Amino acid sequence: MKDDEVIHSYLRSQATGCFNLLYDRYASKIYSKCISLLKDESLAKDATQEIFTKIFLNLSKFGQKSKFSTWVYSITYNYCIDFLRRKKKQDLFSDEMEKAPDLAEEVPDQALYEMNVRQLKEVLGQMSDGDRAILLMKYQSELSIKEIAEVLGKTESAVKMQIKRAKEKAQKLKGELFVEYL
Repeated sequence: MKDDEVIHSYLRSQATGCFNLLYDRYASKIYSKCISLLKDESLAKDATQEIFTKIFLNLSKFGQKSKFSTWVYSITYNYCIDFLRRKKKQDLFSDEMEKAPDLAEEVPDQALYEMNVRQLKEVLGQMSDGDRAILLMKYQSELSIKEIAEVLGKTESAVKMQIKRAKEKAQKLKGELFVEYL
């Protein structure tokens, strides 16, 4: 059964088997995205459960304006970014220095090909959560501009501009790192 059919079946009958089917299809994808954003297995496991609770509670609100997988990705992304923002605020109040998590293995992009994986990790680690996340959505998760716009609730042109600016920041950081190594 396709996702839409499973959702309709669940909403009609409240059969737990239907929801379990959605869980089986998406649990590993959600966990993987959580681990890439949160960089902690325990936090990622907890986040996965919280996200499925949100999906369960809001499944009737899924309007099929996008693919179910995009809707799930949106919930996952927003949950993780909100978690990171809350954590950042807590760290600021406790006067601890926040170290941004290192999130990507590799971001394939023509302007960034010259970087080795270590340099790329350093560059991504120095970028803001928003810039790092949008580059990961585009290049690691291979979402289209339209899908990213849906996830972020922005226009496609705003997403394109944000990606352009994030890539420019990455190039600038790469140049600064290169100077440090000389």
